[in-house]
Amino acid sequence: MKLQGPRGTRDFYPKECAWQNFLLEAWRKVSVRNGFEEVDGPFFESLDLYKIKSGEGIVNELFHFEDRGGRELAIRPEFTPTLARMVASKANSLQKPIKWFCVPNLCRAERPQRGRLREFLQWNCDLIGVDGAMADAECIFTLVDLLRELGLEPQHVRVKISHRQTVRTILTKLGVAEDKLLTAFDLLDRRDKMDADAFTKAASELGMAPEQVERFEQICRFRYPCGSLAQMCEQTGLDSLHELEELDAQLQAFGIADWCEYDLGIVRGLAYYTGTVFELHETSGAMRAMAGGGRYDKLIELFGGPSMGAVGFGMGDVVLSEVLADKGLMPQDVSPRPDVFIVATSDASATQVPMLTASLREQGLHARFSYKTTRNLGKLLKDAANARSRFVVILDDDTPNGQVQVKDLQTSEQQTVAIESLASHVALA
Repeated sequence: MKLQGPRGTRDFYPKECAWQNFLLEAWRKVSVRNGFEEVDGPFFESLDLYKIKSGEGIVNELFHFEDRGGRELAIRPEFTPTLARMVASKANSLQKPIKWFCVPNLCRAERPQRGRLREFLQWNCDLIGVDGAMADAECIFTLVDLLRELGLEPQHVRVKISHRQTVRTILTKLGVAEDKLLTAFDLLDRRDKMDADAFTKAASELGMAPEQVERFEQICRFRYPCGSLAQMCEQTGLDSLHELEELDAQLQAFGIADWCEYDLGIVRGLAYYTGTVFELHETSGAMRAMAGGGRYDKLIELFGGPSMGAVGFGMGDVVLSEVLADKGLMPQDVSPRPDVFIVATSDASATQVPMLTASLREQGLHARFSYKTTRNLGKLLKDAANARSRFVVILDDDTPNGQVQVKDLQTSEQQTVAIESLASHVALA
């Protein structure tokens, strides 16, 4: 009977696992240098935790079950509810501001497709306890810092930024009634997944006249570079964009204006967002959003904590990996490289392999060895090269006792080295 992994999941063989570890390390390195501390929570939570944040409809998107005590639990589809629960439970004792990051494994019960799987890794960064645009800009800067770390540039990706209150004001001026604003937000969130006729039909059902529908479509599809708020005011018909003015200044102060643009069609469909919202998109538009986030000032309070300003984002590994591959930025092989690969050309010399390997490992070197003995040195050198070793240590009957032949596989230089100085020779090379 041939068994396969569950649909929408992945098997990580050594090369794939090495890439995952490389990405996790990049996420962690960028988070720490931007002042975030790592946290984590349980792999499953009470089902009510997700209902509180997202309503009953979330249940169909989760893997959920009852435990032996009849309690309803769910495998975590995101980390934000856990974060809110953790902050709410110890809000008075936590040092402010709270700057946390995590890299959890998440699961969602949805249809697998390109860029979306049922199981994935996600990088979350959240800044809690700070009001104002500087916190929003710092989160966006951290996201851009990761992009730079991985070799992406502004021509590859864009951080698309909007503000829910600004969009609400525009929709109201266009004639959308208060009770249809959430429907309008949902329509904006789905705009790129709909054909033009379906979008126009749905927009007209919001109560706007035909000319208002046309204006609505123009506004939600236009892009404005950072530093162009005056032009944005003129085209939207607003007197000011005070919600975005401080953010615009901070993005320029952080030096990331070239990475960002304003896109009033970005609203982030989740209802808990309260202000700035943003998404990271590949510039060709071929892929779904690579990351998304925004300000959620009321969520901690919803979980029983005090009123606290909060902003954060999440980035999944699936779309990010595909974009890096498409741009030719995926490293060919990030597997750990051995420092030395030990080979023996005779049965007599092979007896030294275990002791020499153990000694090098005890001295902190990554040492591997060949499990075969042959006088065909070419085959042994090929094994060392396939392992991507820096050096190959050759044990043979011709080299004087207490010494070995050491070959640098990058330069092809070979020399005789005393065994007692072998570790320092390799470490200093």
